[in-house]
Amino acid sequence: MAQDLIMPQLGLTMTEGRILQWYQQPGDSFTAGERLFEVETDKVNMDLEATESGRLLEIVAPFNEIVPVQTVVARYVQE
Repeated sequence: MAQDLIMPQLGLTMTEGRILQWYQQPGDSFTAGERLFEVETDKVNMDLEATESGRLLEIVAPFNEIVPVQTVVARYVQE
C-alpha cells in the first residue's frame, strides 16, 4: 500500500519549503537514512532522509516548487 511522504516542519516558524533537488526518481529503491530530497526554508537548506526503506512511486511536488508544511510531496511503498 502506498505511503505519503510529507513536507516536515523543520522549525517552529516554518510554514513552507521549496524543493531544491530530488535525489531519488520514481521507481528507485532507497534505504533508511538515504537522502530523498533537499528543501530550502527561510532559514536553512536541508537534506531530508528516509526513515524506512522503500521504493519511490511518484513525485507530487516537483523541483523548485514551494510546498506548505504537512503537504504530500511524494508517494512510496515500503520494502
